[in-house]
Amino acid sequence: MTRASHTEGVTLSKDGLPAWLDPVVHAVETVEPLQLSRFLPPADGAGRQSAVLILFGEGERGPELLLMERASSLRSHAGQPSFPGGALDPEDGDPKGDGPLRAALREAEEETGLDPSGVQLFGVLPQLYIPVSGFVVTPVLGWWREPTPVGVVDPNETARVFTVPVADLTDSDNRATTVHPSGHRGPAFLVESALVWGFTAGIIDRILHYAGWERPWDREKQVPLDWRS
Repeated sequence: MTRASHTEGVTLSKDGLPAWLDPVVHAVETVEPLQLSRFLPPADGAGRQSAVLILFGEGERGPELLLMERASSLRSHAGQPSFPGGALDPEDGDPKGDGPLRAALREAEEETGLDPSGVQLFGVLPQLYIPVSGFVVTPVLGWWREPTPVGVVDPNETARVFTVPVADLTDSDNRATTVHPSGHRGPAFLVESALVWGFTAGIIDRILHYAGWERPWDREKQVPLDWRS
């Protein structure tokens, strides 16, 4: 059941952001689609419009990101850590306007209990494509200006909700390359007892790189994925 949302009047604003987010803001403003991924939306407009919320907060160990782990019973991307997000609903509005902003906040509220009123959206990355599910994804970036409690809202959709310090994401000991049986290779992060890989890890990897936060890491350190992934 969809809960009442608090996403009216959604806008983008860079006013009052903490200084440590400046490199991320610059990266968002300058990055090109192919610098993020080789998987871009189909030219014919095919694909299901969706959005994810890339939410930066400040925890006990400095900057951190909000992630969730999808329930193992889901049909697609089961058990994978991900950003909160999902498909646009008609009430979210124009997919080419502020629809993705509303969808990102609405989905985050439905999945983690996040209070959208405490989130300041400050940027949008170019749309990307997830071939396996056919989603056209708009990554929406936010600053958790007023943190509120978060947790699992629906166990049928979400296994857990957690934050990851950026310091752990940039730690070379926590980085690896996943190798899918199909042969596809991609960046991965071993953090908070989770293996973050696929689309989510790819976005995090590129943000760290273009924000200048990336530290040298061993790209030959491999983590195999099984056929169920």
